[in-house]
Amino acid sequence: MSKIKMNPIVEMDGDEMTRIIWQEIKDELLTPFVELNTEYYDLGLPNRDATRDRVTVDAAEAAKRLHVAVKCATITPNAQRVEEYKLHEMWKSPNATIRAALDGTVFRAPIMTDRIKPVVNTWEKPITIARHAYGDVYKATEYRVPGPGKAELLFTGENGETFRKTVYDYECAGVLQSMFNKDTSIEAFARSCFEYALSERQDLWFSTKDTISKQYDQTFKFIFQRIFDAEYAEKFKAAGIEYFYTLIDDAVARVIRSKGGFIWACKNYDGDVMSDMVSTAFGSLAMMTSVLVSPDGNFEYEAAHGTVTRHYYRYLKGEQTSTNPVATIFAWSGALRKRGELDGNAELAAFADKLEKSVLDTINAGTMTGDLALLCPDPDVRKVTTADFIRAVRERVEK
Repeated sequence: MSKIKMNPIVEMDGDEMTRIIWQEIKDELLTPFVELNTEYYDLGLPNRDATRDRVTVDAAEAAKRLHVAVKCATITPNAQRVEEYKLHEMWKSPNATIRAALDGTVFRAPIMTDRIKPVVNTWEKPITIARHAYGDVYKATEYRVPGPGKAELLFTGENGETFRKTVYDYECAGVLQSMFNKDTSIEAFARSCFEYALSERQDLWFSTKDTISKQYDQTFKFIFQRIFDAEYAEKFKAAGIEYFYTLIDDAVARVIRSKGGFIWACKNYDGDVMSDMVSTAFGSLAMMTSVLVSPDGNFEYEAAHGTVTRHYYRYLKGEQTSTNPVATIFAWSGALRKRGELDGNAELAAFADKLEKSVLDTINAGTMTGDLALLCPDPDVRKVTTADFIRAVRERVEK
């Protein structure tokens, strides 16, 4: 069988158990069928440390150049990881670095199967989280206040005018944090969400806490409304879909009572948290697609979950694990499909569709990893290892 040819995409390797699964997916599900053409960057923590995290910046620049990237899960180190890996410093989240470089929006949606029913029994359709991928707490400046003193917010304009306000007069030790965003990024976020809603023909919800954050969050609210009124109101009406804004606490209540089938736009941290809530309620963190879409047409696909450290330590002991590879497979299929769509390579796009169908058919036939088996009450379910699941998917792809 001749392999499918393709133009290059950016490949960003990762850490721990997902790095092991990454290679298994390539060996079993991709290279037997596709002449896999990637520009490879090792974003594993040891190499990020060795390059002083330059490799992450280089990978982001490559994504801008080739327009399509696929990323394995990576470690964002804390103090314990610094000691474990003997790092030079506590490197920042590679996802945050890439998102800031691409200035995009992350769209995350659950992968639904017939076998796994959502915990929220009213949910009948997927809920897509649109997460702003710039600034906020992920680019915040922090300080551990050692003792009494005054914290101030100071801004000096180019014209020399200043704004100064006391944040807090500390009478004891504490913590201090400042974060930022900018109108151009918020505008790009808004347009990405409106365009995505039109392409999916789904309602768009947007939520912040503008009643408390009367400048920061309210700016998001006003920019979304301004752009919608000026550019998208008539388009949404023609498409038969709706945009509305609500407070995030009200949005949470509405989401739980809903039937699903809409896009929920959130600020950076809100989207991080809510996507985990949505994915877990739909079944598993390992059953969530994630794609970063930049306003200038760049796409980065990844799994929404982490590096599965607990399973990795078992793997190092020689034990078999039943780690769910589905989201990582869908990251690859998403990137291959987008490469095919951008290049007019129908064969590559069709392969991506067949790969995803083979995954879902395998699960619906009762073969699944441990996390899904726990959620499925059917007596004919067969719990298998990661390797056995991938082999079962390959058999269906071959057919």
